Amino acid sequence: MTDRPRHAPLTAFRVEGQDLLIAGRPLTALAAEIGQTPFYAYDRAVIDARVALLRATLPARIALHYAIKANPLPALVAHMAGRVDGLDVASAGELAVALASGMSPRAISFAGPAKRQPELEAAVEAGVLLNVESFTEAERLAAISQRSGRAARVAVRVNPDFELKSSGMKMGGGPRPFGVDAEEVPRLLARIGELGLAFEGFHLFAGSQNLRATAIVEAQQASYALALRLAHSASAPVRSLNLGGGFGVPYFPGDTPLALGAIGENLAALAERAARELPEAQLVIELGRYLVAEAGVYVCRVIDRKVSRGQVFLTCDGGLHHHLAASGNFGQLIRKNYPVAIGNRMNEATEIASVVGPLCTPLDLLADRMELPVAHPGDLVVIFQSGAYGLSASPRAFLGHPDAIERLL
Repeated sequence: MTDRPRHAPLTAFRVEGQDLLIAGRPLTALAAEIGQTPFYAYDRAVIDARVALLRATLPARIALHYAIKANPLPALVAHMAGRVDGLDVASAGELAVALASGMSPRAISFAGPAKRQPELEAAVEAGVLLNVESFTEAERLAAISQRSGRAARVAVRVNPDFELKSSGMKMGGGPRPFGVDAEEVPRLLARIGELGLAFEGFHLFAGSQNLRATAIVEAQQASYALALRLAHSASAPVRSLNLGGGFGVPYFPGDTPLALGAIGENLAALAERAARELPEAQLVIELGRYLVAEAGVYVCRVIDRKVSRGQVFLTCDGGLHHHLAASGNFGQLIRKNYPVAIGNRMNEATEIASVVGPLCTPLDLLADRMELPVAHPGDLVVIFQSGAYGLSASPRAFLGHPDAIERLL
C-alpha cells in the first residue's frame, strides 16, 4: 500500500482463515474462553522454542538465566524455572516468586541499587547470591551475616568503563546508579575480604535491547577482560561471572532479528579462555525480553470506530494503562509502532487507522496511522512482542479502569 518500512516477519503464531492462532487456538475462541478483554496471552511453546534455540547456539558451559523483571507472572516463572539454569531478581517480591518456582536458591541472584533492609535479610536467609551495588550495602550485609551466623553470598556488580553500543537502554559506562565503578572495585573487594563475606564473582550488565551482534560480542569481550583483571584483587576464586545480556527483539519497522551465530562463537571462545584463566567460574548470560517478548500478545477489543477529519480511530477497552511500552511512553525517544493486527480479520482488506485506548490523554496511543484490516466494534486488536515489560511495567491504576488479565497457554 505504501513504501513505509515494514515490521520484521512474525513467525511465532500461525493464521487459520481470518483468525490468529495463539497456542493453537483461534483468537476468537480464546477470547470467548477467557471471557473478557483486555488480556495478555503467553504461548509456552514459543518460549520453549526460544530456549531450545539458545541451547543449540550457545556453548554448553554457558549458564542461561532468566531475568524475572521482564515478566514476573508466577506461572510463567515456574515454567521457565524448569528450562533455564537460574533466575535473576530485583526485589523481595520477585525473590518470593523465584523461590516459589522450585528453582534452587543457589541458582538465584539478586540485583538492584537500593535494596531495603528486609530484602537483604530475606536474601541472606534464603541463601541466594547478592549482587553488591555499593560499599554501604557490603557493610549492611556484613552486619546481617554476623547476626544470622550465615555469611552472605556476594558478587560485585561492576559499573564498567564502557557501554553496550547501540543499546536501547544503557546500564553501564559513565556515572550510573547501578553497581560500583570499575576503578573502585579493587578497594571494595578488599573490604569484602575483611568483612568475611562469601565472595563468588562479578555481575556486569552494560545495556539492553540490542540488535547488533557485533556490539554484544564487543561488550562480552570487554566484560570478560575487565572481570579477569579484577579477579586478581579478589579474596577468593571467581565462581560466577554474569556477563549480562542485551539480546534484543525486533519491535519496530525496519528492525531486523538478532543474529545469534557470532554471539555463540564468541561465547565459546570466552568459555575456553575461562577454563584456563578462571577455572572455577561459571559463565552466565542473563536474558529477559529475549526469552519471553515474542511469546506474548496483548489483546483488546474495539469499542468504537470514528473518523475525525479524515483519520480513522479505533477506540478500544485497553491502552497504555495495561501496555505502557506499546504506547511509546516506556523509554522511546521518538514513538514507533509495535507490530499490531486485527486478530479476527487477518486476511481482509486494509486501511490506514490509529488504535487508541479509553484514557483521557493523547498519550494513550497503541498504533499510529498503521495499515490494518478494516475493523469495527467487537473486533480484536492484537499487539505482538508483548511478553516482556507489559502489564507489570504499566500504570494499571491510572483512571481506575478494569485491569487486564494474564494467561499462560
